[in-house]
Amino acid sequence: MNTDDLPVLSIELLKASIEELLASYSVRILAFFAMPNKDLENTEKPFHLIAILLDASTRTLLGAAAEVGTRYTAFTPLIPALHLFEREIAEQYNITPEGHPWLKPVRSQNMTDADDAAQEANTENPADSEAAKFFRLSGKATHEVAVGPVHAGVIEPGHFRFQCLGEDVHHLEIALGYQHRGIEAMLKGGPDLRSLHYAETVSGDTTIASVSNYAAIIEALSDTTPSGESLLLRNILLELERIVNHAGDIGALAGDVAYLPTSSYCGRIRGEYLNMTAEVAGNRFGRNVIIPGGMRTGLSSEKAEKLLNWLYKTKYELDVALDIMLDEPTALDRFEGLGTITEFDARTIGAVGVAARAAGLDIDARFDLPPAGEDTAEQLFPFSSSPIPACSGDVISRIKIRRHEIENSHAWLFEVLKNAIEKPFTNIDPPKTSGKLAPDSFAVAVTEAWRGELVHVVFTDEAGRFKHYKIIDPSFRNWFALALSLREAQISDFPICNKSFNLSYCGHDL
Repeated sequence: MNTDDLPVLSIELLKASIEELLASYSVRILAFFAMPNKDLENTEKPFHLIAILLDASTRTLLGAAAEVGTRYTAFTPLIPALHLFEREIAEQYNITPEGHPWLKPVRSQNMTDADDAAQEANTENPADSEAAKFFRLSGKATHEVAVGPVHAGVIEPGHFRFQCLGEDVHHLEIALGYQHRGIEAMLKGGPDLRSLHYAETVSGDTTIASVSNYAAIIEALSDTTPSGESLLLRNILLELERIVNHAGDIGALAGDVAYLPTSSYCGRIRGEYLNMTAEVAGNRFGRNVIIPGGMRTGLSSEKAEKLLNWLYKTKYELDVALDIMLDEPTALDRFEGLGTITEFDARTIGAVGVAARAAGLDIDARFDLPPAGEDTAEQLFPFSSSPIPACSGDVISRIKIRRHEIENSHAWLFEVLKNAIEKPFTNIDPPKTSGKLAPDSFAVAVTEAWRGELVHVVFTDEAGRFKHYKIIDPSFRNWFALALSLREAQISDFPICNKSFNLSYCGHDL
């Protein structure tokens, strides 16, 4: 879409419009960010605020912008789901959302990552305030526990600050940013030979979802339509990625409660699904196979049959591994009632994916936003007639949702692989195009990654190069949900709650 077609509203009207739309539970926020506007750089309002929403009832995207200066009245008091987005805007561009209740840096304690235009526009650091400090409980019986960013295991770095009364956690504050790599900044000026690689490395366990979004962005901006076979093959890899991570995480949860049979089995079984990915992609990471306009490899009848038989065998083993744990009272006792997120809280903070569905929100980008104009759209996603299991927002609910998605993904994979045996995927080459992207345009790509909806938004300049590339990883939305899940729990419950979400540090830090 041409950028001239994006409505530019007053800041007051933008806020009122978002608030009104969110009153309908079918509408949710996908992205909210700031972007320097060169046409306005010498004015009092040199930035654009961009809002992208999804209306699931009509399966459409809604977008609007507003011109802002270095200060505006914060949206967060009326729209809490924007609290982290506005903190990020303040950190990146020194724009102060006045009245924001907690203007703490998202990824760093300084503003060195802000754009030059932002630095020149405002030298004051809006995050340099009391809000930038950790919360603290007062009282002689209270204490705090600091964990990380260096941990005992081989995991990503993050800092967790627990405010406790005895063993009970009253508040958990999470500080991230230790893996900030500047991927969004490095994507500016593309696409070039590095861009596809950057897209594949946004978050290593979500490679397929991220590069699928990147490919969709390029295809939209170059008016390229990939074949249905290419889209199906991408989705085969996407659903394998979903199963890999759900199986691995449930196994890790079993290990956290010392139920070793499921922990040991899932560790091996996860490897089977990674090897299936390698059978299709040529490597277990899912890299270097998805390209804009198509795929680097197809799917032969022989390979489809091999994968189908492999899936049947491995699913049986996975079912046994999961069933024995979910029938074990001592394991269930550690999962039930722990780390609860209410449906109201999940909706208020804008949680997505497994965390949101486990709290009772019926949101899933695979169903809410299927590919526009694709005749075989319903073939691309694992629609299921089986109802979502009853959930109450606790750890066992997140396990149930993962198990449900494992079942749905397998059911869809069985069907599509059976069809591929009869009709192999050979039409996977990108169509011939000029390779140039539309100038002064923007595109939005949304994929339901295994953690939740992953959003890419791109604006191009007059030469068709990336002027602004924004990525919203599902973990960006869900880290605060993890913090809420620990309230009034015991500090010893943190490893289980943390693993039930298993959020991405690098996906948040970018």
